[in-house]
Amino acid sequence: MARTTKSKKQAAPQVDIGAEIFASLRELEKIKGIPVDYMVDRLKQALTSAYRKDREDHRDIPAENVVVDLSEKGLFLSLLKTAVEEVEDTALEIQIDAARNLNPNVQVGDTVSIPVDIQKFGRIAAQTAKQVVIQGIREAERGVIYDSYSSKSQELLTGTVLRVDPSGDVFIRIGQGNEQNDAVLRTSEQIPGETYTPGQLIRVYILEVHRANRGPMIQVSRTHPNVVRRLFELETPEIAEGQVEIRNIAREAGSRSKIAVRAAMENVDPVGACVGPRGGRVGAVVEELCGEKIDIVVWSEDPCQYVKAALSPADVVSVSLIPGQKACRVIVPDDQLSLAIGKEGQNARLAARLTGYKIDIKPQSQAEEV
Repeated sequence: MARTTKSKKQAAPQVDIGAEIFASLRELEKIKGIPVDYMVDRLKQALTSAYRKDREDHRDIPAENVVVDLSEKGLFLSLLKTAVEEVEDTALEIQIDAARNLNPNVQVGDTVSIPVDIQKFGRIAAQTAKQVVIQGIREAERGVIYDSYSSKSQELLTGTVLRVDPSGDVFIRIGQGNEQNDAVLRTSEQIPGETYTPGQLIRVYILEVHRANRGPMIQVSRTHPNVVRRLFELETPEIAEGQVEIRNIAREAGSRSKIAVRAAMENVDPVGACVGPRGGRVGAVVEELCGEKIDIVVWSEDPCQYVKAALSPADVVSVSLIPGQKACRVIVPDDQLSLAIGKEGQNARLAARLTGYKIDIKPQSQAEEV
């Protein structure tokens, strides 16, 4: 006669994925800098959501009624129910006698933690954990790139032209290695007349960095006045070392710029430092900006001297401030009038923007008649 054996009652199986998950999370923290605690919280949220959606009774129970305990010892899930005399909602209530089988001290109205058999839930839990980790890696990478480029905002970077959109926008690859990202150079931020071809290396100024679903959206510029500032900082050691300071910049990209500089130390020629030996430094900036003309003038605390310098290359006879206004009257030799005003008023316009003063230019002959 065959002997029958009594099978021992099996305890509710536990999904032993804790150690594997934590090993992965520690490696993730080491490589990507994502804190383990942060990812554990994300996993708990995801597993709670997965359990709520995957219940056999399809009841959408509140998230606060699901407790996920995830540690290196394993994954445990429990459901919080209220002990009652008569059960009306089986998803959220438990009869008091049944509750006392779990905890003899339970009273009606108490919350009872009921272990959930997650044998069927184990596969879903593992898949959910994997998805959350992958998503966490993506978000972390985006976060790292966002933080990296946010810190580089208002800086000048070299990028490679990827493509030119039919709209005229240019897409550029900036950064190196894992920090590579695409940036967009809008038509409004391009130097008029400048052309771009795939593979071309260009310097761009980081305007703004925005968070986006697929990674940070980086807006760059070639027309911003600080493009000129950063180029001179690269080309002029005296600026980088703090011996020369750029005080103001007025720019009409692709045509002309005026920059005002001052010496922060004695015996330093600020204009000469920016021009460089044989004009090499300013020449390099002009070449980068596709031939844009650059006037370098000395900044002065005296508004009259400052305005006089700003109207360079024109000679100025005199500058007088107009009382009660941030404006001045400038007298120039008759043969210098067109040079002072500039083509279509550009020289006078840039000088006014550089100094912050409204400038009224008169020829010397007219002033003498008055």
